[in-house]
Amino acid sequence: MRRSQLAAALTAAALAWGTAMAQDRMQDRMPEIPADRLTEAQRQAAEEFRRVRGVPVFGPFTPLLRSPELMLAARAMGDYLRYKSSLPLRINEFVILITAREWTQHLEWAIHHPIALKAGLDPVIAQAVAEGRRPENMPEEEALAWAFSTELHHNKSVSDATYAKVVEKFGEQGAIDMAGVNGYYTFLAMAMNMARTPPPKGAEPALKPFPK
Repeated sequence: MRRSQLAAALTAAALAWGTAMAQDRMQDRMPEIPADRLTEAQRQAAEEFRRVRGVPVFGPFTPLLRSPELMLAARAMGDYLRYKSSLPLRINEFVILITAREWTQHLEWAIHHPIALKAGLDPVIAQAVAEGRRPENMPEEEALAWAFSTELHHNKSVSDATYAKVVEKFGEQGAIDMAGVNGYYTFLAMAMNMARTPPPKGAEPALKPFPK
């Protein structure tokens, strides 16, 4: 085989390998489990989920159903952080978007972006987060949530100055709830990224990968 032919063959093989790898990266590792393949524990957990949430197991809970007790515990924590958090809904959802962006978690973003906007988050702020930028001219509450959350994600702690301002504005419960939202949605993002849970069908991913 001539060098030109060998080079062409190697190029074709590399392209085929790259395509296969890209497809593999997109493949859902933990899709919905068929009803006839559920274990008894999984079936009971799915029924409990439907009873409490009023909908079948979906989104991040689909891969989590592989560990039924963990899925139910996660659902219970989510019930509080999503629906009963002491933070204003707008700020709660803003923190979720910050976390989704940190992990480039498309499904998390697709679910919570419209909720955040409906709750009153400025679309310009959400767009800046999607682009990986610090939003400009944020209101006080959004600026505090941004500082608190990004310090947690990047520094693994919160500075005294930011902590004091958050407690003054939202109280100690607000600080705990804000940390909880960051942590809980990080957990869900980690599980979905591991499982390669896809975004909703037909939805264009809104988040581009961060530069390496």
